[in-house]
Amino acid sequence: MMSFRAKSRNLLLPALLLLLAVASCHRKPQEPPVEPEPEVVPPLGFFPERFDADTLQVRSGDSFSGLMNRLGLGARDTYDMVQLCEGVFDVRKMRAGNVVQAYYTPDSTRTLQYVVYVQDRIRSYVFQCADSLAIWSVDKPVEHVHKITNVTINSSLWNDMIAAGGSPNLIMTLADIYQWSVNFFGLQKGDRFRMIYDLSVVDGQVVGIDTVFFALYNGALTGKEVAAVRFDTGEGDRSTYWDKGGESLKRMFLKAPLKYNRISSGFTYARKHPVTGQVRAHLAVDYAAPTGTPVLALGDGTITKLGWDGGGGGNRIRIKHAAGYETSYMHLSKFEKGLKVGSYVSQGQVIGYVGSTGMSTGPHLDFRVFHNGTALDPLSLNSPASEPLDPKYLPAFNALYDRYMDELNGILPEAKIMPNYGDSLVGASE
Repeated sequence: MMSFRAKSRNLLLPALLLLLAVASCHRKPQEPPVEPEPEVVPPLGFFPERFDADTLQVRSGDSFSGLMNRLGLGARDTYDMVQLCEGVFDVRKMRAGNVVQAYYTPDSTRTLQYVVYVQDRIRSYVFQCADSLAIWSVDKPVEHVHKITNVTINSSLWNDMIAAGGSPNLIMTLADIYQWSVNFFGLQKGDRFRMIYDLSVVDGQVVGIDTVFFALYNGALTGKEVAAVRFDTGEGDRSTYWDKGGESLKRMFLKAPLKYNRISSGFTYARKHPVTGQVRAHLAVDYAAPTGTPVLALGDGTITKLGWDGGGGGNRIRIKHAAGYETSYMHLSKFEKGLKVGSYVSQGQVIGYVGSTGMSTGPHLDFRVFHNGTALDPLSLNSPASEPLDPKYLPAFNALYDRYMDELNGILPEAKIMPNYGDSLVGASE
């Protein structure tokens, strides 16, 4: 038999639970704690708008210490800052003309707080000059863009490249790729270049060419077509670019002994000499270029003459190559150090520098080619190609070539194609 006390407890407990449930229904939900917003770190690591700023350029002969002293950093702090730069910034490589921004307190004391050295269009270095000394680098965000450019020569490669939306950097990249197979000094109206490549863009400006995956040159008058397919066999020092069918672009001779510039006069057997006024054979090509422009050996060979040419050539180098070929380089301002008669030189090696020595009206390179003693037109020289691509790579190479041609002709969307033969071919539209 249940007692009265026990019955009362049993009746009160449900009632108490009911009251608690009703009360909880009318209670306002608890709001989550408000977390403080993270502090925004400005790109340079400080807020430039809070300071007075002076903008200047590094002067010729400026040292890092002298510049910092001039901007207002004390001698002791400058010394300590130089020590902090170790492994972060090479104080010896400050370039004259580069921009420097100095930031000061916006009061009558104008105490130096920060110095920003703009190294290039991507990287700057920030030097904290107040409180505790510090240094750090800041890189602007770089956008990588996949692009196709189509250029037909109308006036000049430079002008036509810009008009087609290409970058001047692309011209020099093409000149390097085609240095053995296309004569950039003899381009004709109607010649055409098409390229597939990636480039780097900062603040809307092109800062560099990342990779040229594919290029195609078509000669308007000659009908010559030269492809350049970036394809890495993975076998060490093998050519990176190959023509259609796996033929190497590298040849016995470069197309020119200078990096791409311009030609002032061509090969002819009858030309009025600019100094004597006489009409005489000029069995050479004159490359106009600034004094000091590096001159390159056209191919591997041995120096047979190095010194002064009494016939008007000034400083001259002559090189003997394989298969009866010889090349001559005249009017040099100086020779590369360490060279002498008997020295072996490699293709593309710097052998001297453009000048105006001897019978010359201005800085240029007089360049000549001989075969078994007979003068040849350097612009028409067609040297043998290097060893072609190993046949075992041709199936992958040919598939890559066809894929690039389809992209170039607009048949496929942008194709992200890996340059190594072992990688798969992946098409992706963006």
